[in-house]
Amino acid sequence: MNLNQIHNVYFIGIGGIGMSALARYFQNIGKNVSGYDKTPTTLTDELIACGMNIHFEDNIGLIPEEYYVENTLVIITPAVPISHSEWNYFIEREYIVKKRAEVLGLITKDTFCFAVAGTHGKTTTSSILGHILYESGVDVTAFLGGIVENYNSNLIGNGKTVTVVEADEFDRSFLHLHPNIACITSMDADHLDIYGDSAAIEATFREFADKVEDKTKMFVPKGLPLEGLTTGINEEATYKAQNIRIENGYYVFDVQTPTEIIKDIQFGLPGRHNLMNALMALAMAKTYGSPTESIAKALASFKGVQRRFSYQIKTKDLVYIDDYAHHPTEINAVHQAVSELYPNQKVLAIFQPHLFSRTKDFADDFAKSLSQFDEIILLDIYPARELQMEGITSSWLLSKIKNNNKKLVSKNDLIPTILESDAKIIITIGAGDIGELVSKIKIALS
Repeated sequence: MNLNQIHNVYFIGIGGIGMSALARYFQNIGKNVSGYDKTPTTLTDELIACGMNIHFEDNIGLIPEEYYVENTLVIITPAVPISHSEWNYFIEREYIVKKRAEVLGLITKDTFCFAVAGTHGKTTTSSILGHILYESGVDVTAFLGGIVENYNSNLIGNGKTVTVVEADEFDRSFLHLHPNIACITSMDADHLDIYGDSAAIEATFREFADKVEDKTKMFVPKGLPLEGLTTGINEEATYKAQNIRIENGYYVFDVQTPTEIIKDIQFGLPGRHNLMNALMALAMAKTYGSPTESIAKALASFKGVQRRFSYQIKTKDLVYIDDYAHHPTEINAVHQAVSELYPNQKVLAIFQPHLFSRTKDFADDFAKSLSQFDEIILLDIYPARELQMEGITSSWLLSKIKNNNKKLVSKNDLIPTILESDAKIIITIGAGDIGELVSKIKIALS
């Protein structure tokens, strides 16, 4: 399929973070873009403000008439049920219907592609890398799974020769990509509803890694059982971060590369996991040939990604942070970062579990990671694409948390419950619609 011959692009699930990045891309290159989503969000508001025609009812009659032509590409998200009438309308009339991952595969086939894979750290690592390449003058487009603060967008650049993409393991989507340089940030068990067990996940990551034939262009953290160049913090690796300290709220550190030692790099995102994300992006950019000076400057100016340890309030008396963490490993990383920054301070964590299957598969690990916080509030499980599983509830998860300072509350009661707490550090955590509550919580706390 030749994307140059496509005039119209119609999205079913246009408001998703990955889908909306593609929508922005196609509009930027001159295509007509419209779509459907289940509910209005801040993202869909932004797309409508950019001139896209978006509706929120599964209704064939709301599809714009100009899309009833042969040169229309229809892009769907896996979250849409197969019973969706608009989707079936296009399939029955033999339109070109592609998954988001397949479209990214088409785009990356014709560009020099950086692919960032891993069960954690994809969005932050690819955002840092996209920022480095853009600031280095590379003709790049970066498709991202989060809103980057520097650009207020999930799309960086408008380049035609180089792409940065998140290589998503869900539904084995990343096997559609054509990476020239790639990394795998982590390889924990997740999406067991798709894979069944951790052995199947590891096998699929190996299949992805094999898409990069030159292993000097494949990067993995030290200790991950995959072939490639290694990154590590204070341990022997191909790219090693060392002499790490915190100065004025920034990490300052040195990096030993195969050819030099880069001194006094500044990076503002907290947590050792983010230090590893920055190191991985640096290694990939250096391999591509980005100048050391440009890399260091971009790392110092990177402001972060919305919902990734994103400060909402930061005063002497109160700190409110919002984070997308939805896996026990990610929650542990949030706890490590907040403990490093605010030792001996009381921390309230508000968590919305994401997916019944993930809650079931990792219930004991979730309980252990959440128990570390001083005070815990749980919301009901956000189902996303799933139906209710018998016995899998937030109340069941709450019973496993070994910390007596815990509560299960409804969304309606959340803000009054938060205001009752005397915690000086407040964190909202989760990948569901808890993100839509952040602005209201911020206003209530201000």
